[in-house]
This record gives sequence, structure tokens and C-alpha cells, in this order.
Amino acid sequence: MNRVKVLYFAGVKDLVGRSEEDLPLPDAVRSVLALEQLLTTVHPELAGRLGSVRFAVNESFAAASDPVAPGDVVAVIPPVAGG
Repeated sequence: MNRVKVLYFAGVKDLVGRSEEDLPLPDAVRSVLALEQLLTTVHPELAGRLGSVRFAVNESFAAASDPVAPGDVVAVIPPVAGG
């Protein structure tokens, strides 16, 4: 099965307990939105918590409709507070 590498940052990394993982990419998952839904299935603790995160595919910020393909690197980046 094809795979994607998912990188987790800040609070999302804390929720899933890791900074990255290689995930199988089902044939039906071909967009950022579909990957987001997959992530909430794999990590139920993310359910309802990804609404404000940004996704980047291969180091470029991505919209929900943007494609995800086998071999991509997807970063899950929550908003950062500063002061």
C-alpha cells in the first residue's frame, strides 16, 4: 500500500504523542480534507481539534481540496500564539 509521511507540530504533536509517522494512504484518500478525516480515524483524540490547523504538502501550505499523493510529506501545523 502507498504511504505518506505526516509531521506533527506543537499541540497536535502532544495529542498524538509523536512528531511524525508513516501512514498507509488508502486509495480513497486523495485530498487534504480526506487525509484530515483519516487522521481523526487513526487518532480519535484529534476529532474536533483540526479546524484551526494548517496543512502543508511537500513544504507548501495546502487547501482542503489540494491533492495528496503517495510519497508526499504532510505537515499538520496548529496556530501559534506569541507575545
